[in-house]
Amino acid sequence: MALTTVRPEGMGFNTGRRNLIINGAMQVAQRGTSETSVSTSQYANACDRFKVNGNNGTWTISQDTNAPDGFSNSFKMLLTATETISGTSYWSVEQKMEGQNLQGLAYGTSSAKTVTVSFYVKSNITGTYCLNLYQDDGTKNFPKTYTIDTANTWERKTISFVGDTATALDNDNASSLRTQFFVVAGSSLNSGTPGSRGAYTDATFAAGHTAQIDAVNDYWQITGLQLEVGEQATPFEHRSFGDELIKCERYFSVVVGSDVTFTNTHAWTQQEVIGHLGFGKVEMRANPTMSHSGNNHFFIRSGGITETTDNVSFVQADKRGHCRAEFSGSGGLTTGRGAWVKCIEPAGHIHADAEL
Repeated sequence: MALTTVRPEGMGFNTGRRNLIINGAMQVAQRGTSETSVSTSQYANACDRFKVNGNNGTWTISQDTNAPDGFSNSFKMLLTATETISGTSYWSVEQKMEGQNLQGLAYGTSSAKTVTVSFYVKSNITGTYCLNLYQDDGTKNFPKTYTIDTANTWERKTISFVGDTATALDNDNASSLRTQFFVVAGSSLNSGTPGSRGAYTDATFAAGHTAQIDAVNDYWQITGLQLEVGEQATPFEHRSFGDELIKCERYFSVVVGSDVTFTNTHAWTQQEVIGHLGFGKVEMRANPTMSHSGNNHFFIRSGGITETTDNVSFVQADKRGHCRAEFSGSGGLTTGRGAWVKCIEPAGHIHADAEL
């Protein structure tokens, strides 16, 4: 496999915690490894912690096994329907970072730190692309450009961003910084001048971006993404799969059907059974939104009544991994009688979502 590098990588097996990006090697994909017909902003079924944002076009988003040496996976955007680019058209891939994880950057002080972003990128479309280090606290753009020089070839890029001495990052669990990689940007969004931080304007959102992913089967993919303090990029910090999974589960967690266990289940009314579900492995960023997939996933037995149902709601979910489950059936239950509930579809999932 051809590989173009900006500087030697070395082995890259490091024990520190330099990389502020989570899942930068694209190892974890709890939602799934591919999703087709993506046409709106979302966390697609691909690599955890990476969100696609945009307003037209249809894409397949995937965790791809094509990657440069030293990596096993990449995040890929493949355009599946021709995109007509207007002045306000855009598509980007972003990761949001909590402010309380960024206090060491010392933004808002005279000691504000420079950070360097490094990554491997590949596309069939050469040209100039924009990476915007968007600042939620203060609502600021900081667009810089990089160039893909050779089509269909992995290239390593490094870009540095000086610290913000004017505006502090909030010490909380909300988004403070985002890495926004643009693959499409219309004339109303790319006409500004890249290279400096400033108050948000449309023109500087993707300033300098000219390479457009706009034809069927055009693609863009990335891996080895690292954001670290300092003016120079260091070799990528390879963390174990287990370490990355734990970091991802703070934002999104999956309970597979075969592992679902409800406790304290009993008939609340003649039509309803309630129980409790423990789903958390780590404390989540915030109280999550719960959902489940599939049809007739749950089997209820109480007294002489047995039935299957997909009519379930999850309430009072907390970030420590507990919620109440409420199942609705056809009736005939004895109020107060104990019940047994089981997920009967092993491939079913219960999702806990606390993404930024």
